[in-house]
Amino acid sequence: MPTLVRAATLTNFFEVARERGLNPLPLLRKVGLSRSLLEDPDQRVPVESVVSLLEAAATTSGDEHFGLRMAQNRQVADFGMVSILISHQPTLRDALRATIEYRHLINDSLALQIEEAGPSVILREEVVSGLPARQANELAIGVLLRLCTAVLGEDWRPASVNFTHSAPRDPGLHRRFFGCPLQFDSEFNGLVCRASDLDAPNPAAAPALARYAQRFVDSLPHVSEPSVVQEVRKAIYLMLASGHASSAYVAQTLGLSVRTMQRRLGEADASFGGLVNEVRSELVQRYLENPRHSLVRISQMLGYGSPSAFSRWFAAEFGEAPQRWRAKSAATSPPLPAPTSASD
Repeated sequence: MPTLVRAATLTNFFEVARERGLNPLPLLRKVGLSRSLLEDPDQRVPVESVVSLLEAAATTSGDEHFGLRMAQNRQVADFGMVSILISHQPTLRDALRATIEYRHLINDSLALQIEEAGPSVILREEVVSGLPARQANELAIGVLLRLCTAVLGEDWRPASVNFTHSAPRDPGLHRRFFGCPLQFDSEFNGLVCRASDLDAPNPAAAPALARYAQRFVDSLPHVSEPSVVQEVRKAIYLMLASGHASSAYVAQTLGLSVRTMQRRLGEADASFGGLVNEVRSELVQRYLENPRHSLVRISQMLGYGSPSAFSRWFAAEFGEAPQRWRAKSAATSPPLPAPTSASD
């Protein structure tokens, strides 16, 4: 069953497309979407169509910043029914936890994790689609920043912003939007924040309004509640690089016992080992397409203890050595078109 996301994921798409000189209608048709389908923000559409649309828009316009431009004017209100609940949490940490708990009502393809790192906190975020998702990830991380500033104030900035993909030719828009150190070619996508910031009081919090919003959200039918397969996939996406993608750790993160998780996966004709292999197969292609990731580093990002173990797995999965796959991919990948004359 395809993963479906709210059409609100594409808020600002038409405006940015016009600014970049694009006719969006042919792009929409190509990925099986239409303008009328996107008019209802709560309409559910396949995440693969959304990811493909954003990549096609960036390629056609020659604008590497397409997804980030869409994030510039996003508001927490775009989260739909849970926006009031998120906005009125007492701290940013609570707002993020509410976002994670009700993620199936916002965007079922988003994986978000709060990872403690001493005085810092890593907010790991991934768009789980099985497709190259540079634009979708930049959009998601841009929206995550907008959520944080909605709670902590427009002047707040994280300690760093991290992307697994390479830097754009001109990172000026990224510097202006995020206003903090940028780490491209990183081992994860997301933000690094000061732990104290996550626990600072939200001056706009209204506890009574948050309680009312939670009762309302909890009363909604769970027609879009995610499957255990999707939740396990998202957890693996987030945990591979840190070495925590074990069945025990993933089950604990999802609030399940290992036996319960395995049973529920089995009922869906899936297995934990199979999902790990599936996620690795998706991520390795993204990593290999980035020439700045060495094979040693890629093996670590996929949770392998040694490059040789990674190479054996890759050859068994793809029928050739990773070096050869990378060389063939580089030879056949078309260059990004020149940017349009529109200004930033």
